[in-house]
Order: sequence, then C-alpha cells, then structure tokens
Amino acid sequence: SAVALLILAAALALGVALALLPRAPVNRFCTAPNNLTGFLCDNRVTCVPASWVCDRVSNCRNGEDEQEQLCGDLPHSLPGYLVFRCSNPTSWVYADQRCNGMNDCGDCSDETWSLAACPPCGWEWWSCSPVHYEFCSCIPRRLCQDGIQHCLDWSDEFVC
Repeated sequence: SAVALLILAAALALGVALALLPRAPVNRFCTAPNNLTGFLCDNRVTCVPASWVCDRVSNCRNGEDEQEQLCGDLPHSLPGYLVFRCSNPTSWVYADQRCNGMNDCGDCSDETWSLAACPPCGWEWWSCSPVHYEFCSCIPRRLCQDGIQHCLDWSDEFVC
C-alpha cells in the first residue's frame, strides 16, 4: 500500500510538473481566402484574414482572434506574420493589406517600395500614376472610362 501511495504521489507530481512547463506556441499562420495571410482559429479549420484579428469582432468560435494576450499591445502583441511595417517606423498595417492596391501606409510603402515586394498590377488593375491619395501605382479597372480622371496622364479615360 505504501508503494502504491508512492507511485500515486510521483504520478501526481509529474502531472503538476508537466502542467507548469511552458508550452510551445501554437502555429496559427494560415492562408485565408484570396491568398490572404491569415490567423488559424483553435478549431484548426477556420482561417480568418489578418485584418480581422483584433477588430473587436470574434471571428473564431472561441474568440481567440480577440484575446487580450493577442490584442493587448498592438502591433507588438501580434505574431510577426500578421504585421507589415511601413517605411515610417511608427506605422504598420496588417499583412493582408500589403499589395492590395490601396495606400494603407499613407506613403505607398505597402504597395510600391522594395519593402512590400508587390507584383505588377493584376488584370483587375490599370498601371499609372494615380491622382488620388488612396491608390499608389495602379487603379481598379472599374474606374476606367468613367468620365473622372484617376491617372495623371488621363490614360484611365483614353487608353485603359
């Protein structure tokens, strides 16, 4: 009976010790729809776009995309793969906002500079020097021939 009690005590001590060991962080990187960088929920199936993390809306069943440890000190509390650092050291955007055609950094560093490494304009975009602050080096083709100048050279109205 003393041996059984000793074995039980050892098993209990081992269980407590294992529970106290730091756990390896769960890899939550995934690819969301439209090839966007994403955050993998606890169910290991749902992948939400990076910009949906810490947006005050729970997109994961257990709300892990809005937890304090993840959202407490943005962007420092986020895993690096969810963050794109703009050329201005105080500015950042979510990784899925890089190369989306929009001037999210405010200086186009998320679209045109070597930091972003964006491919050329896709087929839904027209390459030009935009006149509007929201675009960087491409405009959506839906803006072509709409009677409004979006490109400095007017190519969106006469060529696109």
